[in-house]
Amino acid sequence: MLTLVGPLAGSSARTDEDVLPVETGLADVVTLQRRRQARLPADDEESFFVDTLSEYQWARDAAGLAPTTLDALIKPVIEVCDFYGVAPWHLTPREVDKYFAGPGKRAHSTLRGKINKIDSYFAFLEQRYAGEVMRRFGAAVESPIDPFNRPRHRGDFGLRIPPSQTAMKEFFARWREQLPCSRKYAVACRDYVMTKIAYLSGVRAAELCPVCVGDVHWEHGQWGRFLVNGKGAHGSGPRQREAYLFQEGRELLWWYIEEVRGLFGDDPEHPRAPLWPSERKPRAVAALNLPIAPAIGPSTFRQHLHDAAGNYLAGPVSDLYPHLLRHACATHNYERDMTLWEVQKVLGHDWATTTLRYMATAHADPEYANLAASSRAAQRLVMDKGNLS
Repeated sequence: MLTLVGPLAGSSARTDEDVLPVETGLADVVTLQRRRQARLPADDEESFFVDTLSEYQWARDAAGLAPTTLDALIKPVIEVCDFYGVAPWHLTPREVDKYFAGPGKRAHSTLRGKINKIDSYFAFLEQRYAGEVMRRFGAAVESPIDPFNRPRHRGDFGLRIPPSQTAMKEFFARWREQLPCSRKYAVACRDYVMTKIAYLSGVRAAELCPVCVGDVHWEHGQWGRFLVNGKGAHGSGPRQREAYLFQEGRELLWWYIEEVRGLFGDDPEHPRAPLWPSERKPRAVAALNLPIAPAIGPSTFRQHLHDAAGNYLAGPVSDLYPHLLRHACATHNYERDMTLWEVQKVLGHDWATTTLRYMATAHADPEYANLAASSRAAQRLVMDKGNLS
């Protein structure tokens, strides 16, 4: 059981059963359940519900989940409960079905995520508080997600087809030509450089946006690298990794920092200054008079990339989004004869099978590769014939 630690003052109002035996002057340590029993009426379902949500987040926080993930875990539960005005243990499968088939109808992948999060919360509630819910409110804890409405995911069979190398080259060329004519020059340059770096390095939008100026290490590797908080795997939570700039990215980023970054009005030499600052400061942030601006968010980057694709991208692929740039990075590097292991290293994957999914549309020729391998083997035999016994 999780515990809360509080000061000894004020503990005399509780009964002897609620307070653990402690010496005078020491901390009063009580279990969360005893603390709840001391302050909640027997029929206060709403407060009890809020406490279970908090405990669920604490438990998942202890498991190593990111803060943004913790917030998303409980939102579907609150969404459905607010719609019906009931505590979660009063929800029925029929009510969940009606909500997600009607007012809560969303894309299939969105519904699948929400329903799975509701089911996970009920697994926690049943494991830890089924008995107490029955004693307090006379309700049995049972997940409203049953075998009939539980979503099934058999994989995403839709191919993410990135633009060709030629299309991407023309896209960036057209965009760069229009930069001097942009109404907001600094913002246009930031979006351009940010997109090009995302394409060259293959980093995710959530990894790229928080990068600070101090995270760029020009001395690492051949052309410099930058630190990103990579996506955690197997419940490990976010982990840092180095992303690659390559020669083209180094020259572009150097130009951006030297010529453009200082136009945003904050202190670009501050070690925690964002590499991609927002042009707008929220009133609360502006009131603090901080030396640095807030960083651009992934949703804003996605929208600006969508607008740029509509203006400058030609060809059968007419739209771009950050993760498609990651697919383009993997596919085009592989087509330029980068090995699978090297592409895996660029993307930061633990498993090569994950990297293969990013190269489903790569223009590889197995027959040509087989002929080339046979030719290399024949050449080695000719060169080493003097060593054959």
